Amino acid sequence: MTGEVWAPGRVNLIGEHIDYYGLPVLPIATRQRMRVRFRSREDRRIRAVSGPYGAREFEWSERLEPVAAGDWENYLRAAAQAVAGRWGADRGVDAEIESDLPAAAGLSSSSALIVAFTLCLLKANGKYASFEDLMEILPEGEHFVGTRGGGMDHAASLGSREGCASLIRFAPVSVTHIPIPKDWAFLVAHSLQTAEKSGPAREAYNAVRAAGDMTHANSEARRVEEAVEAMRSGDAARFGRLLCESHASLRDRLHVSTPALDRLVEAAMQSGALGARLTGAGFGGCAVVFSKRDDLGKVRGGLIERFYAGRPVFLIEAEAGPGALESC
Repeated sequence: MTGEVWAPGRVNLIGEHIDYYGLPVLPIATRQRMRVRFRSREDRRIRAVSGPYGAREFEWSERLEPVAAGDWENYLRAAAQAVAGRWGADRGVDAEIESDLPAAAGLSSSSALIVAFTLCLLKANGKYASFEDLMEILPEGEHFVGTRGGGMDHAASLGSREGCASLIRFAPVSVTHIPIPKDWAFLVAHSLQTAEKSGPAREAYNAVRAAGDMTHANSEARRVEEAVEAMRSGDAARFGRLLCESHASLRDRLHVSTPALDRLVEAAMQSGALGARLTGAGFGGCAVVFSKRDDLGKVRGGLIERFYAGRPVFLIEAEAGPGALESC
């Protein structure tokens, strides 16, 4: 059997470092995706090739161990381990992986890879899995890599809808699609500082979770609910203010921002944005910048002048796309 699957990244609009407490979050799926083309094998061998990162190959068993920290093979193994734990290890695949998702940018490229490769293995073996089935195995599957996160990235990658933000709740997991006002726009702006989910960044992320700052968590959860109200009512000023409050809490209470991210948020606000905040775990990566659509060009130009200033420009208009299950 041959086939293709894909899974998008996500931009978290608001609700940072709280999904692992089971509190609500509000991401969108990106148009940028992880794609996997595959051919089923007759044995249990898994072989995957990704242009920038080379080839990886291993025998699929029901008890896999991680390889060296930071090796992308761990994400393939995480997917294989997640599938094996629920459905058993079966036929392997030859796979080719392509992506237009930037790595280590806080846009969940690693989770998109795990989601896409999980769907690849299931499809190659003629297995069906519902959203609920997948959400039972994927967050724990990513723990195989060593990141003790929650389920937001996987839920957004699987269950988002075009043109909508995804209000994700947990226990039980559910996705409510919130239409984004047509005159609202979001930019993803890279701080030019990477946030690898390995080494020191991973340990710092896990330390934030272990510390358990519930003052931030509870206030951030309240901001999520208020942001949903603002989106439903089209109150752009309120929505922007909530983004800025979220960034301040992440900077001052959790200490997961960086000087580069802080400068980026400040430059966005000086350029006419209504709100901006770091998105993702922090420690580098991207900010999400919110403005009215008519002001998008002005904000973009201001960021190029004030923040990038002769350095490489990394700006993406973040349009809310569909989740992976829409292709299955």
